[in-house]
Amino acid sequence: MGTQPGTLATAAEQPLEARPKAVIVGASRGIGAALARRLAAEGYDLALVSRDGERLQALAGDLRGEAGRVLTYTHDVHATEEVPALLQRIAAELGGLDLFIYNAGVMFPADPERYVVEEDLETLRVNTLGAVAWLNPVALRFRRAGHGHIVAIGSIAGDRGRRGNPAYAASKAALHAYLEGLRNRLARHGVTVTTIKPGQVRTEMLAHAERVVSPVTPEAAAEGIWRAIRARRQTAYVPGRWRWVSLVVRAIPSFIFRRLAL
Repeated sequence: MGTQPGTLATAAEQPLEARPKAVIVGASRGIGAALARRLAAEGYDLALVSRDGERLQALAGDLRGEAGRVLTYTHDVHATEEVPALLQRIAAELGGLDLFIYNAGVMFPADPERYVVEEDLETLRVNTLGAVAWLNPVALRFRRAGHGHIVAIGSIAGDRGRRGNPAYAASKAALHAYLEGLRNRLARHGVTVTTIKPGQVRTEMLAHAERVVSPVTPEAAAEGIWRAIRARRQTAYVPGRWRWVSLVVRAIPSFIFRRLAL
């Protein structure tokens, strides 16, 4: 799908001190929308990107008076060839770029008896390939600038291969490894890369979970992500208790793990 012209939803009077600039890909709902509200409260100028243009416009309207400027762009992450030009355009229209967040994601129903190739391929296209298409040119831009902050939303599910949804776990594990590689590549150039590993969040995706375990609201998740951004963390579990759960899960030997309903 193609892009639509950037829409100026809010044009507050520009302050004497320049506002920080952020792009959120996958901004129209769930964690992305909650992050947009959180960053607006911190005074960011925002570029919101999603394939759902109507939801983007509604969100931008809600942010009127909270953020500096809010630009919206309709874009489907399948259209990877559009990204370099779109990124350049967004940065020009936004007046720069300080923070980039990749939040686009898809998850199909978790079922150990489900074997659907197209669903697995779609999971990898959106969660991994779509991310790489954006993160690579953003990394180059920040590398050349000598500053910037990349954030991508992974998942605690990516810490082990899980029987219910192997493709989802694999897509997030690949994203985690890619982010670590970018972090190692960019750290010497003043660029921060943060991997966010949420547990379950009350979004539309939760309906596809094999079981529901202590989900948090998108707003609570966004608050945890904002704290990680502010602290320039390398990796952050959201909420933080999932770090300890992950330590236990990763320590379970494979011959035991494969027998568990995880």
